[in-house]
Amino acid sequence: MTVFFIGAGPGDPELLTKKAERLIGECPVCLYAGSLVPTEVVAGAPDGALVMDTAPMTLDETHAQIKIAHDKGQNVARVHSGDPSLYGAIAEQIRRLRADGIDYEIIPGVPAYAAAAAALGQELTIPEIAQSIVLTRVSMKSTSMPAGETLENFAKTGATMAIHLGVRNLREIERQLVPYYGADCPVAVVYRVGWPDQMLIRGTLSDIREKVRVEKITRTALILVGPALGEVSNFKDSALYDPDMPHVLRPKVR
Repeated sequence: MTVFFIGAGPGDPELLTKKAERLIGECPVCLYAGSLVPTEVVAGAPDGALVMDTAPMTLDETHAQIKIAHDKGQNVARVHSGDPSLYGAIAEQIRRLRADGIDYEIIPGVPAYAAAAAALGQELTIPEIAQSIVLTRVSMKSTSMPAGETLENFAKTGATMAIHLGVRNLREIERQLVPYYGADCPVAVVYRVGWPDQMLIRGTLSDIREKVRVEKITRTALILVGPALGEVSNFKDSALYDPDMPHVLRPKVR
């Protein structure tokens, strides 16, 4: 049997990949993170499948279910939100699978920052303004961050930042980022992107905290920060389509 770690995307069932949808529809056991994955995503599980919400379960309990399926020769769809490679908590699961000789495969999904950019209707990398994206989080009550991975260190680059698990810590985020980005730097807080109650809140580092407070958002939100999020119009066109920049697929016309 195989355990398939499946990226369910940010919430919209139509953002599932064809492979993810097929595997959910084939596996007789489906373990999904119900706090972040809507039931519509796993609604395609086969008739008679064991479908369990793992939100209230411990790592030991979920692994026990996988071992039971392994003994029965049943494939498992282990469904996570977004893409499993980013804050998917799959590393500790994989460690246990390897220890028990259980095969696994990872199926990528649409990450939240990509879905958020789509919902905002914009690109996160603008020529000569921002060409990098920092995917990070704040610790608060979750696992502590490595010593060098601070918001201030990342802010020194001026890159677009996608900050997870930080919507309840906007005051501290503002304090750390304003010296580098400026108080007027554009910010977008995207709440439950891809869900029916999705909400997009735009502002700046100086006013976003109050806007979020008014909407009473305290969880399940992604914070995007950086000049690329503003109403930028006077940027240079990308060299990708520049007729004066030939490449192997578009030789320069003489």
